Amino acid sequence: MTWTIVALYRFVSIPDLPSLRAELFEFAQARGIFGTLLLASEGVNGTVAGSAEAIGELVDELDRRLGVRQGEVKYSKADDRPFARLKVRIRPEIITMRAPEADPTRQVGTYVAPADWNALLTDPDVLVIDTRNRYETKVGTFENAVDPEIDSFTEFKDFVREKLDPARQPKIAMFCTGGIRCEKASSFMLAHGFSEVFHLKGGILQYLEDVPASESRWQGECYVFDGRTAVGHELSQTESWLRCFGCGSPITREDETDSRFEPGVSCPHCFDRLTPERASALRMRQSQMAKGQR
Repeated sequence: MTWTIVALYRFVSIPDLPSLRAELFEFAQARGIFGTLLLASEGVNGTVAGSAEAIGELVDELDRRLGVRQGEVKYSKADDRPFARLKVRIRPEIITMRAPEADPTRQVGTYVAPADWNALLTDPDVLVIDTRNRYETKVGTFENAVDPEIDSFTEFKDFVREKLDPARQPKIAMFCTGGIRCEKASSFMLAHGFSEVFHLKGGILQYLEDVPASESRWQGECYVFDGRTAVGHELSQTESWLRCFGCGSPITREDETDSRFEPGVSCPHCFDRLTPERASALRMRQSQMAKGQR
């Protein structure tokens, strides 16, 4: 079976989260869908996989309830099932920043279409920032982009406060995997006095799909949060990187030969902090996922 994957989000006010959570879980489960949907009062965010028909029905349902097509909806394919189970969870935020002033339902920066992004990358007056985590940026990024070297998105606001100044850097352009992080980051920066804030509409994934490789200023591959680990232009799955399902870090083929690597459990990056309880839970998950793919 070829799996259809959809990554989606929309910032929109949601009043009754418990009821919506229960109804969406039942809807997706009945259609054999796997992956994660996050719900918060500020909107919906998630990546799920299933048959093309099932995913189409789910997107239709989310659009009917939440107008998700007014946000971002991105499709791709995978040969193997990319998620072990279905999760629909309520969270305080659909992308955690812990900055109440960052409210994309009230204000966001200027969206930039992928076709126009290269012009910003070469504009000497624009500071281009990668809003992703350091384990993602090591797989690939845009040329000349600033890497904040953060371990979680919540640290981005500290980077802004400590390293940037609206008087010195008035024009900012940001990007992330699918657009959600830089959209929220743009709201945060506008709230802190940055006057011109741009962000890549649809994120890196839309850029890699729309912009021909011959014109691309992307360097490397794009880390994705599913079993494919990384994709290249036209969103084709690449073979250069694997993903440690224990910690999420991208790993190389060389890392696979390390004694600290155990499929689905650990890698050289997380082995030293892995507790016996965590290792046991991950081994059980790995076993269940293997059974589900048979």
